[in-house]
Amino acid sequence: MTQADAVPALSNEGLREGIVVAMSGGVDSSVAAWLLREAGHRLVGLFMRNGVHVGEHESAKKSCCSVSDARDARMVAAGMGIPFQSVDLKDEFGGIIRYFLAEYSAGRTPNPCAVCNRDLKFGRLLRFARELGAAGVATGHYAQLERIDGRVHVRRGVDRSKDQSYQLFCVAEQDLAHAHLPIGGLTKPAVRALAERVGLRTAQKADSQEICFVPSNDYRRLLAERGVELHPGRLVDTGGRVLGEHAGTEHFTVGQRRGHGVGGGLPLYVVALLPETGTVVLGSREECHAVSMRVRELNWIGFDVPASHEFACEVQVRYHHAPAKCRVHVEGSEATVVFDEPQLAVASGQGAAFYDGDRLLGGGWIASSALVHEPAQGAARGA
Repeated sequence: MTQADAVPALSNEGLREGIVVAMSGGVDSSVAAWLLREAGHRLVGLFMRNGVHVGEHESAKKSCCSVSDARDARMVAAGMGIPFQSVDLKDEFGGIIRYFLAEYSAGRTPNPCAVCNRDLKFGRLLRFARELGAAGVATGHYAQLERIDGRVHVRRGVDRSKDQSYQLFCVAEQDLAHAHLPIGGLTKPAVRALAERVGLRTAQKADSQEICFVPSNDYRRLLAERGVELHPGRLVDTGGRVLGEHAGTEHFTVGQRRGHGVGGGLPLYVVALLPETGTVVLGSREECHAVSMRVRELNWIGFDVPASHEFACEVQVRYHHAPAKCRVHVEGSEATVVFDEPQLAVASGQGAAFYDGDRLLGGGWIASSALVHEPAQGAARGA
């Protein structure tokens, strides 16, 4: 075990009040609970029920929130001797699902995990913790929290391949101030090794998928099940030339390379989605690059915008995206972000997370982007 994989020393801050631990039935949250218990914290384990039925055959395919997940979480808690509750959050998850479907209908790419972190894991669960008289909440996120001069700072997890700090960009600083992320200083192999060593039943359990309410891992199936009205129309190139037809703009995301049904020649990417005209614009890889973007609903975490309202940093525009150097121009709750070099597949609806090295400064939601080569008017009209 390397120095980075050593079991982190956790403070006993919040010992008197206790901590509510979000337990999903996976290895990460199980180890998070074990570490906090070993540090002397008084805990309550909590499993969130989302109201989505997950069959055992789908549970085996890396879903979460299934009956077996609830059972694993309960048994892990029992093995550690900590109280455990299942909380019905069907209505709250229903709101996230409605958001998810509405974003696709509007031609945007949703980020339900970030919304879940903001509204549920560090929102509703924190309120639940306070109702129990607890000091805060804990999760199995691969990210790190630091308290500096009375403010909380978020840093990337030690395991960069598992880092989840990006998904915290929209969580309020005051909520993160009451959060604990015990495994952020460990690598995934170290988490599994620790779970194995202390006898946790989840030690070798497969990781869960990102979208817990899409157990089939096919969001188009969810669109059909929920009766979402689709926007069919034409596939066109950036010059407006018709390449084919499609069943709905909802079946595409910006940057998508496969599955659009147009073959031959150079690879084509989804450059833009225009549900109002039922148009999907396809273009070359170069044409799918953006030079800048507008970001709304800014949220800062332990960071104050300079008096000049401008600063340089790095920005991550989706979960698996290498941070890109940029310049941020802040205007109230919105900002214009200019990339040092054009970036591929900057999709509206995704999060823009700002970083200074490994420190997360905050972020916002991508409202629009300016492409290197804007599509012709004919493409915008679907002509």
